[in-house]
Amino acid sequence: MKIVFSELKQHASAFWQNRPLRKRVGWGLGIFLVLQLYFVRELIAAELIFGMLFLFLFALAGIFYFIGTVGMNGREWAEAGARVVAVSARRGYSALEDISKKPFRHPHSESAQ
Repeated sequence: MKIVFSELKQHASAFWQNRPLRKRVGWGLGIFLVLQLYFVRELIAAELIFGMLFLFLFALAGIFYFIGTVGMNGREWAEAGARVVAVSARRGYSALEDISKKPFRHPHSESAQ
């Protein structure tokens, strides 16, 4: 184990002494990190775009579902509304009929001449 550690220490010392190699490795590591950051940013941007796309599709499906529900239940809702209107119209017609049967003057009143 000591032999492996000493060889590793010797290679590290040789690397540290070699300035051009150290510079190239530093540049390579820096470029690798920048590319990783760029890749992560691209992934986040793609995820946001897909998220907006799925949100749009979800909203579109919700609108279609709402329109379908209104279409299926619209006839029942219209029938209930027509019943209310019909009952109200019958009451109004019977009240109008009662009013039209009553005389406008009392039987014992005098006519104005």
